[in-house]
Amino acid sequence: MPDNTDKTLYRKLVDAHTVATLDEQNVLLYVDLHLMNEYTSPQAFSGLDARARPVRRPRQQLAVVSHIIPTHAETPRVIRDAASLRQAVNLAHNCEKAGILLFAANDPLQGIEHIVAPELGLVRPGMTVLCGDSHTTTYGALGALGFGIGTSEVEHVLATQTLVYRLAQTMRITIDGTLPYGTTSKDLVLWLIAQIGAQGARGYAVEFAGTAFGALSAEARMTICNMTVEAGARAALIAPDATTLDYVRAHATMDEAAWHAAERDWSSLHTDAGAVFDAEFRFDASAVAPYVTWGTSPDQAIAVDALVPAADDAPTPEAAAATRRALDYIGLAPRVPIVGTPVDRVFIGSCTNGRIEDLRIVAALVRGRHVAAGVRAMVVPGSGSVRRQAEAEGLARVLIDAGFEWREPGCSMCLAMNDDVLVPGERCASTTNRNFEGRQGRGGRTHLMSPAMAAAAALTGRITDVRTLETHQ
Repeated sequence: MPDNTDKTLYRKLVDAHTVATLDEQNVLLYVDLHLMNEYTSPQAFSGLDARARPVRRPRQQLAVVSHIIPTHAETPRVIRDAASLRQAVNLAHNCEKAGILLFAANDPLQGIEHIVAPELGLVRPGMTVLCGDSHTTTYGALGALGFGIGTSEVEHVLATQTLVYRLAQTMRITIDGTLPYGTTSKDLVLWLIAQIGAQGARGYAVEFAGTAFGALSAEARMTICNMTVEAGARAALIAPDATTLDYVRAHATMDEAAWHAAERDWSSLHTDAGAVFDAEFRFDASAVAPYVTWGTSPDQAIAVDALVPAADDAPTPEAAAATRRALDYIGLAPRVPIVGTPVDRVFIGSCTNGRIEDLRIVAALVRGRHVAAGVRAMVVPGSGSVRRQAEAEGLARVLIDAGFEWREPGCSMCLAMNDDVLVPGERCASTTNRNFEGRQGRGGRTHLMSPAMAAAAALTGRITDVRTLETHQ
């Protein structure tokens, strides 16, 4: 694309990082920051060793142990599962050999990569950030191009600090208006995915625009961008604004001269007025309600006061079959209210909703109340920093007094790669990003919702419209 044409924000970011144009659809993309965890990096390091190639730029890598680590309170933290321990040990060995910074099990900065990197000021507008994890789209909330890559691509990035990258199509989703009472960014993104479908943004880099996003905090925007991949998006972006700059300034280490120079550079990080997108959607935020999933895909979601859908109402035979399968797995009957469905477990955490803002919302709702009898509820902060801040603010004490388990940081029950798992048939109100069959444990039944909705479910023992509960400040 010629330099004198109007560009989308996505294209500006790609062009600024293009080392070479390979053909009309592919470029060699420079990578500013590469993040790793214990389960997607071992084969990449083995590939480098087999070719006797070093890591090209170790200081532009960061590794964490997060997915396989147990989160129950224990000092020091010990990984007792042999296979998981082997992954953690291998990562430590590889990072030490390559000179890569690692936040291991007992490092005070340990946590989930998508929470650790922004809070340490490592992600800034205009960057490219890659990780062997699909929810790397999170960083679009700060005006950075983030996306997940596969194991062979991890090896390529380690060896060259570049990636052979296929260009995405572009989509703009504009949402104006104000979110109604009782709704949050998690409700907004669940509602949006339900509107456009799990494949609605497949192959696209999505840019969000409109007054609804301007009103959201930086952390709330991270929730939006984190889950946009659940609509099939290859990237998610929100143009930097004052909210973005305030967040970055609070977390990044920069002297005044560097900061003002960066601000000048970042001022161009927006879509030009004449830029054309390949697809556009426009919605009104006033249509959003507290949302909850009823099935086994993030787009199988409804307003909390709606009825569970029936296969007979599906638009196609394929959709009808998917509905029947989902309802059979999740154990719900069609055409009945989803509100009131009993839950066994509540999980609040993950890279989607394990930030300090999320924990403040939960604490405000549960203060002076108690988890319902028979419900096991846990709160897992997304990082050691979040955990310490929650304890300093008194949030942890509120949660513990209310009957929640206060855990150590990690991915925990987001996925069944550690010892925080559902048993077959258990139903969980979860703030995670995926409700696939077996995602939280074989036979486990997951309902995605916001932290406020999950807290309401913990207090009542059932899926509850949070708008019916008063917040205790």
